[in-house]
Amino acid sequence: MIAASRERRLSVRALVAVVTTLLLAAALAHGLPAASATAAENARSATDRSAEARSATARSQRWVGGWGTAMTPPGLSGYSATGFADRTLRMVERLTAGGSAVRLRLSNAYGTSPLDLGAVTVARRAKGAAVEPGSSRTVRFGGQRSTTVPAGAEAVSDPVPLSTKADTDLVVSVHLPTATGPTTWHPWAKQTNYLSGTGAGDHTGDVSGAAFGEKTTSWFFLDGVDVLAHRAKGTVVAFGDSITEGGVTANDSNRRWTDELGRRLAARPGGQRLSVVNKGIGGNRVLTDAGTQGQGNRNLGNSAESRFARDALEQTRVSDIIVLEGTNDLGSDAGVHPGTPLTADQLIAGLGRLAQRAHAAGLRVHGGTITPNGKLTARGERMREDVNRWIRTSGAFDTVVDFDAALRDPADPHRMLPAYDGGDTVHPNDAGLRVMARTVDLSALGRG
Repeated sequence: MIAASRERRLSVRALVAVVTTLLLAAALAHGLPAASATAAENARSATDRSAEARSATARSQRWVGGWGTAMTPPGLSGYSATGFADRTLRMVERLTAGGSAVRLRLSNAYGTSPLDLGAVTVARRAKGAAVEPGSSRTVRFGGQRSTTVPAGAEAVSDPVPLSTKADTDLVVSVHLPTATGPTTWHPWAKQTNYLSGTGAGDHTGDVSGAAFGEKTTSWFFLDGVDVLAHRAKGTVVAFGDSITEGGVTANDSNRRWTDELGRRLAARPGGQRLSVVNKGIGGNRVLTDAGTQGQGNRNLGNSAESRFARDALEQTRVSDIIVLEGTNDLGSDAGVHPGTPLTADQLIAGLGRLAQRAHAAGLRVHGGTITPNGKLTARGERMREDVNRWIRTSGAFDTVVDFDAALRDPADPHRMLPAYDGGDTVHPNDAGLRVMARTVDLSALGRG
């Protein structure tokens, strides 16, 4: 394809050159001004400029992470435990970057059997489960309309031409023709997604949402959407726990601090150079797997250390990682999550290993200080202060994002400012999440 395109450009240039020569010869033979020859030369210059512009546009487009979430093992009950058979999932994703094409990543990381993907489509969202007419595109995998993902593996789609914009919704519809068994999923999506009826068949091509009579606030199998973006330089990965995942913000509001950070980046002069993907998992801990204990059908994910490669280092064109973890490690001291109480030195060592791994991969990593937590014991609070002191002063991170200083109450630094408290003394409200996004120094992102 590339060779054929090049040959066509050469043929056009050759033809223009021949016309130019003939016109110039005719003009000279009749003693006339060579204006016609000059016009032909101008035509050739315009052709060259057009070819160069197309080439420059292609070079300026790069794949970046337009949206992402972090996958967890199946829970103990619900759809993650039972799976789906002959149903269509219609899932909504808010992009932090737009472009001219998309590609999907669908994961069977925690599956125990092969995952059959039937028809898959992608479209711009209209409202609810409905998609924008004319925007639906068929997704292919190696040129095929369906594929099977082995247990423990991931499928990456072919590029799909589709124009998208930052801070708008994309809709991915997946028909699951055979029984999936327990699913790879993200429990707390903070986003309404849709299911067709049992045994309803393939509704991936539907424009309306009439077939999608059931709702869920989880994502299943889909863990990333890449965007072929203009002027994009890289992807910022927000790696953390429930405060990064969305906390107490309302479903469908798109007010996570990562959403706000994406808007800040998009509003910069000269256009968006960086996208943001959210790899937060509620209840996640640095050093130990949280499992499903105490949360029923919710799974709190594998440890930050065990998932760091997949959810951070291996993301599409990642340039920066913002790490905000540790709250739940401290919480184990208060019985919030099960597990043996840790020491500050153990938690510091774990965070330090994450920073070292990011640097070894040639990436910039930014340390987020652990935010005020009204549920900590006195011992847990002392640990939080010790860990934050290390984050600020050790030099382990390229920069420090001082979320703690931004959210704490000056009159009581152990607690969150009431104006930012989401009501549980742990999770920031929407105002607090906006403050978190503004705490990130944009000039520190995407260097190099």
